[in-house]
Amino acid sequence: MSKPLVALLSGAGVSTDSGIPDYRGPNGLWRRDPEAEKLVTYAYYMGDPDIRRRSWQMRRKNRALAAEPNAAHRAVAELERSGVPVRVITQNVDGLHQLAGMPARKVLELHGTVRGVVCTHCHARSPMEDALARVEAGEEDPPCLVCGGILKSATVMFGERLDPVVLGDALAISKACTVFIAVGTSLQVHPAAGLAGVAADHGARLVIVNAEPTPYDDRADEIIREPIGTALPALLGRIAA
Repeated sequence: MSKPLVALLSGAGVSTDSGIPDYRGPNGLWRRDPEAEKLVTYAYYMGDPDIRRRSWQMRRKNRALAAEPNAAHRAVAELERSGVPVRVITQNVDGLHQLAGMPARKVLELHGTVRGVVCTHCHARSPMEDALARVEAGEEDPPCLVCGGILKSATVMFGERLDPVVLGDALAISKACTVFIAVGTSLQVHPAAGLAGVAADHGARLVIVNAEPTPYDDRADEIIREPIGTALPALLGRIAA
């Protein structure tokens, strides 16, 4: 019997056990501090040097760069190592799936990565740690070393489009998979949320692992409300067996 192709859509809830806050949940950052949203909104960022300076200070304190993978991330990597075809589509920007052992080529980062920076003018890319070292050394708003343009995190800010190539790959995987697991995501942010419906429309078994109800619960074959750190390893263990 051939092994199922598993597509896993991961949201912020997967990384909360690693100490990274949920942005949109009941206690999420955007609900607690609406002003913070400006720091990751493209129009504000590009138009206001003060917003950029504050954004760099926020990045200095970003816990994602120091975070370690948790049991959920490790379970996904273990499933892939067991020989089951796995593709991760993540809304997270923390890179923890890769740190846990998932091959980078099997992880689609819909919203980019906090571990890199990109020039908004020439599109040159470099490590976030290099840019933060410049901030630590006194550059409040470090420009691109190639062309002098404005640098930003290699994440998709509010007001920016998702990479059409990455999104296209995510759609293809959602159509081809036999099992689609949505874990730690509210399934409210589109187009990522719509991938669950695409998978279900193409015959995949839809499993939702999330503490709160989602708009796709009525399409799901299985809904799991238990904590992700224990529920996801148990679910993936069943698939690997």
